[in-house]
Amino acid sequence: MAKDLLPDSTISHYRIVSKIGAGGMGEVYLAQDTSELNRTVAIKLLPAEVAADPKRMQRFVQEARSVSGLNHPNVLTIYEFGQDGATRFIVTEYVEGVTLREYLRTQPTNLQEVMDIAMQIAAALDAAHETHVVHRDIKPENIMVRRRDHIVKVLDFGLAKPVEKELEPDVDPEANTQLMVNTEPGVVMGTTSYMSPEQSAGLVTVDYRTDIWSLGAVLYEMIAGRVPFEGKDVHRQVIAIQEQAAPPLSGFVPLVPERLEEIVTKALAKDPDERYQTAKDLLIDLRNLKRKLEVDAEIARTAPVDLRAANTISNQRLSASMSGAKSIAQATESHSVSSAEYIVKQIKQHRRTAVVLCGVLAIAGAAILFWYFQHTRAALLTDKDTILLTEFDNQTGEEVFDRTLRQGLEVQLQQSPFLDLFPEQRVRATLQLMSLSPDERVTRDRAREICQRQGL
Repeated sequence: MAKDLLPDSTISHYRIVSKIGAGGMGEVYLAQDTSELNRTVAIKLLPAEVAADPKRMQRFVQEARSVSGLNHPNVLTIYEFGQDGATRFIVTEYVEGVTLREYLRTQPTNLQEVMDIAMQIAAALDAAHETHVVHRDIKPENIMVRRRDHIVKVLDFGLAKPVEKELEPDVDPEANTQLMVNTEPGVVMGTTSYMSPEQSAGLVTVDYRTDIWSLGAVLYEMIAGRVPFEGKDVHRQVIAIQEQAAPPLSGFVPLVPERLEEIVTKALAKDPDERYQTAKDLLIDLRNLKRKLEVDAEIARTAPVDLRAANTISNQRLSASMSGAKSIAQATESHSVSSAEYIVKQIKQHRRTAVVLCGVLAIAGAAILFWYFQHTRAALLTDKDTILLTEFDNQTGEEVFDRTLRQGLEVQLQQSPFLDLFPEQRVRATLQLMSLSPDERVTRDRAREICQRQGL
């Protein structure tokens, strides 16, 4: 069959371009559809030496049937399942990108990007689980990130199987001694580093929650730069998965959000009943956390300069930790800002809002005064009371506070049937009189002259 896989060879109506990958369930080739569709595709086929194996052939057919029922932007699209002579093949969309493994190795990632990738994987699993399909081999190698828009595609459902129908036991009687990292017929299915405890223990029945565990392991690795459970060999790693707790993420990334650590810990719960019960529940928690982080980032963006600088440094430290940096720069301390200075800065930044707020305060103050005199003193007052409304000492530098606030209060207070405002001209005269020296102040003629000049 090797000669049929050379460049420019054909299988059915597809022209082989090049080999782009291989796995336990077959080899993958880049090909061109020579039909009227004329599109670039990926062809996955079973090698001739394996095609005669009924178990592997059964899984190959099962993959086609499982994935063909999925229609989701984060799941690899199946175009065709066919046979050319003795060769069985699946034709899928071609994803121009890299595996998540390569992406994490070559691209610096930040928290928002990690959250976005995890959410897309969770959405793909939710779609698969709704059609009663469990993937059973979620790992970075089975996740593609498209170059042009960073859209995630979950692929390789070679281990997928319907939940409601068990086609065959997943475990060989000697599975405990035959556990393999690559999938082989008759042994525990999956990849050790991302196996759930029940999957690594060789349980025949696994459900959706095993995929949730695997996604939790992938998310942990994206953040910490290592898998949650390590071992010198496969068997020690299985023991760690089944018996040990994953090291806290904060030990590798000090600035990781506490809520994100809670989400990962729940996804990696040993007991499936303590884990997320559906991929949708996990997706909702990830979305809510991402939304909160975005709000916090927006608040930091509009905060005073010193606070915003400190937050930027914190984000840089978090990104450096997630990318496996050996040293992290220390954040400089922010200069403290007094409450008064902060308020003045906010008023300057939001002048229109300040004007509206002043108007609201004026109306509220007048309403309170009106209520007070109407309800507590209406029965006692026979004449109007006179109150003094003086100027404000504006130290903000904003002209809006020079006259607007006082005028607003004056208009409202004049509407009261129980109040008279002390005339503004008399206020000025009084203030001028008070500014005189003691000798001048006792001179009544001088005071009378001032009042007459003011028309009082």
